[in-house]
Amino acid sequence: MTVSADVKPKLLIIELWAVGDVVIGTPLLRKACEKYEVTLLAKPFATELRDRFWPEVKVIPFHAPWTAFEFKNKYRLYAWPWRDIFSVARRLVKERFDVAASARWDPRDHFLMKLSGARERLGFPRIGSRIFLTQPLKQADALKHRYESWRILGQALRLDMESSEQVCYPRRGDSRTILMHSGAAQPVRVWPLERFRGLALRLRDQGYEVKILCNPEQQAWWEKTGETNVRSPKSIAELIDLTDSAGVFIGNDSGPGHLAAFCGVPTFTFFGPQVPEWFRPLHPAGEIIEGKACPFKPCSDYCRFEKPRCLWNITEEEAWQRVARFVERQLRREPATLT
Repeated sequence: MTVSADVKPKLLIIELWAVGDVVIGTPLLRKACEKYEVTLLAKPFATELRDRFWPEVKVIPFHAPWTAFEFKNKYRLYAWPWRDIFSVARRLVKERFDVAASARWDPRDHFLMKLSGARERLGFPRIGSRIFLTQPLKQADALKHRYESWRILGQALRLDMESSEQVCYPRRGDSRTILMHSGAAQPVRVWPLERFRGLALRLRDQGYEVKILCNPEQQAWWEKTGETNVRSPKSIAELIDLTDSAGVFIGNDSGPGHLAAFCGVPTFTFFGPQVPEWFRPLHPAGEIIEGKACPFKPCSDYCRFEKPRCLWNITEEEAWQRVARFVERQLRREPATLT
């Protein structure tokens, strides 16, 4: 593909899933703006991410039916809202994209790319979706982080993409506040609330300020325990504002952790059914604690047990040993001595 020095070609990026999935694509979105006029097709929350991370990107909001966890018929084509799908497709056609791309090996993304009318379509083929692509890409190694797919896609777009170890993050401020988020998009990723509370009490006993964030359905539980200042952010912008005031972030395998990392805040993450190598927040000072072994891992957002044993078998005492050292390193570290 040729890139004119006078007029930037129009690039469509498709990422229709959750906050963390979109945030991980931040380095590519930023790099792409140097050579392309970039449009992102994503859930509506992406407009708030744009304001913070990639203001030059145009966002077209779209709720894809196959990304709605609560939609029982999301894999049954006849139940999809086809009127909405073809409506957004018509809007994409009017944009006259030169290139469309997706970092997912998802035939549904590739079908949308085809409907968009883009002349060049880049993606990772799966289940016959090669027919929708003009440039099929080879998938990353199975054990590589999700970011690696974005890097490969960026290279195919002739962008100078950094490795995950080279991604730059904002410099952290002087805050010594610990932000603890007990929520996650799916219940199987939530470490028990009473154990989060136990960690918060221990940290406060050591003199740290701990602020609690949670999902809306968790707020009443926290308030019943006596937590007087618990917050349930109503928007991505509010979550970003709260994260900016933190020195470290402690939470589950969920979008707020990835958001914290790209805001420059070191993260400590509880992993259960997912594979940490794929989805750990990318901040270089971040740490994780991995759930116990299970013959059915990885099982993503569905667990065959009543409770996710891999995650729930992480005891409070076990977590405390790791969290205490993490916080000590990040918030009480002495300045280096020059020699």
